[in-house]
Amino acid sequence: MAKQNPLWTPSKQPTNLSRFQTHLETKIGKTFSDYTSFHSVSVSEFETFWMEWLTYSGFLLHQNPTKTLESNPQFSKTKWFPGALYNFAENLLEKGNPEQEAIVFYGEDGKIERYTYRELKREVIKLRNHLLSLGVTKGDRVVGLVPNAPISTIGMLATTSLGAIWASASPDFGVKGILDRFEQVYPKVLISVDAYYFKGKKISIIDKLEEVTLALASSENSQFKETILYDFTQTITEFGTIKFPFRYQSLPVVREGEEISYTSISFSDPVYIMFSSGTTGLPKCIVQGGGVLLNHTKELSLHCNLSKGEKLFYYTTCGWMMWNWSQSVLALGATLYQFDGNPFYPSHETLWEMVERESIQVFGTSAKYLSVLEEEKISIKEKYPLPDLKVILSTGSPLPVSGFEYVYQNIKEDVQLSSISGGTDLNGCFALGNPGLPVFAGQIQCKGLGMDVQVFDDMGKSVVGEKGELVCPTPFPSMPLFFWNDETGSKYKSAYFETYDNIWCHGDFASITNENGVIIYGRSDATLNPGGVRIGTADIYSVVAKIPEIKDSVIIGQEYKDDVRVVLFVVLADGISLDEVLIKKIKEQIKKETSPRHVPSIVLSVPEIPYTVNGKKVEIAVKQTVAGLEVKNKNALANPNALDFFKNRKELME
Repeated sequence: MAKQNPLWTPSKQPTNLSRFQTHLETKIGKTFSDYTSFHSVSVSEFETFWMEWLTYSGFLLHQNPTKTLESNPQFSKTKWFPGALYNFAENLLEKGNPEQEAIVFYGEDGKIERYTYRELKREVIKLRNHLLSLGVTKGDRVVGLVPNAPISTIGMLATTSLGAIWASASPDFGVKGILDRFEQVYPKVLISVDAYYFKGKKISIIDKLEEVTLALASSENSQFKETILYDFTQTITEFGTIKFPFRYQSLPVVREGEEISYTSISFSDPVYIMFSSGTTGLPKCIVQGGGVLLNHTKELSLHCNLSKGEKLFYYTTCGWMMWNWSQSVLALGATLYQFDGNPFYPSHETLWEMVERESIQVFGTSAKYLSVLEEEKISIKEKYPLPDLKVILSTGSPLPVSGFEYVYQNIKEDVQLSSISGGTDLNGCFALGNPGLPVFAGQIQCKGLGMDVQVFDDMGKSVVGEKGELVCPTPFPSMPLFFWNDETGSKYKSAYFETYDNIWCHGDFASITNENGVIIYGRSDATLNPGGVRIGTADIYSVVAKIPEIKDSVIIGQEYKDDVRVVLFVVLADGISLDEVLIKKIKEQIKKETSPRHVPSIVLSVPEIPYTVNGKKVEIAVKQTVAGLEVKNKNALANPNALDFFKNRKELME
């Protein structure tokens, strides 16, 4: 791989990462010549690294750990910080200046809400007292059907202040999608809004709640006590047949001076239940603990260079792990910005106007959002100079080279563009940004500190400059504690430890670059194998994205005559038809920029590509549809009807 020229080069100013590096050098008596050597020691001496970060980051503890970890021959059974006691909510509520803004919310309807740390804490106390009255205690589940708005944060903090477990879904999920998640964990309380806004419309979910709460209340072994309804759109007039309804706005005011008695939990106790996308079956219920917060603060402070008093916004829903990730900015004493609605309503300026007006330092979004701006040839910098913005984050899917170039040409030149990659499974990142390293097009800047990220070839050998499986041979604090309803641990083992013995296999196809960056090529279970040679779909996407006649695409490998052939589906730009001339152009461009093996055998036009609600292309679901197989849990898709365009295509049956 040839050396690249960077799109961005950092200044020589000290960063949070460089300060911590100096601290660790002093502590262990070693000097790191560059980030690569720093990362290497953070992995080889990972027990020291994580204990130092626990202390240095100011993690609030009720009782100190006896050691960093209690190792086990089985990777998955490692116990972190034995003996330590803490409270999750306390670490988020007690770090900021009481008069500083903790949360600022922008609604699609123009509503703006602001909560200082003091005001946020009072709301949490109010809800916490009510949960206590319902008998919610350590280990109970409270679930939220909420938008990315203050009520989501208040609900999570009130829940975790009691040592209870929080799980959430987005209110735009269908009834089946909600129940597929919530019914598995037997919640005691559901916190929900009445409605939400999208594209200028108020969408009620009262009918949906009637079905959901009836099912939760009547299921076998139900522990369901109450539906707390938050009047988000100020339209609640009646509860219909919702089970055990209670109006949030009728909670009594907190008395002056009242404080929280935070419930102590260990690092082996659950905090969050995260749900996988569920496109191939029931969503996995991934249980996570305090190691998630420790890893989040490392990522936010060191890799994003976010400091106390600064501001972060991430466009997300409460059904995506980036919601959980963004909540942890409060543990830095920073300000969390939230938005609910369509980011392009009433125009593409919606989010950027907020970033400019509020002087936000870190802006996060999906690669899909940036690709839409790129397709529409929108120049943000013409109207919004964004002088305070220092980091742009992108995740959800690999950001192609053209996406990197678009950001620097049309949004801001002097900005650290961090494509980040990890997943719901670890509620964090394996690879992400670095404020002290240059940005190269198409590359994630670095491996995360303390994360033993490697790429294995087909022989299980660690390689650089070659494509292979992204793995992590060393335990890390944010790995799942267990899966809910997985008493034997077989589902957990199958998810991560089936490919390699006692080594976490993440399921991503990746490579380590000459610059020690990381390239993610997509899910390894969606990898193409024509002629028995593995190639990543991202290679093809990066070429197709530059062809102006194509708006979107999805690539699959189809079983054909004892081999695999590559099939490319494209969504064409307005006024364009897929003729032989265009097909030839597409194939020649792919061959020129990749290899003959990447050239699709078939190119077909479809009106729409299916995506998950989190903006990820569902290559596997398309592959199953083409093969005539049933796609389970279509409710996990934002546009499930799009799969119909891939059924019974005669071109694929020859």
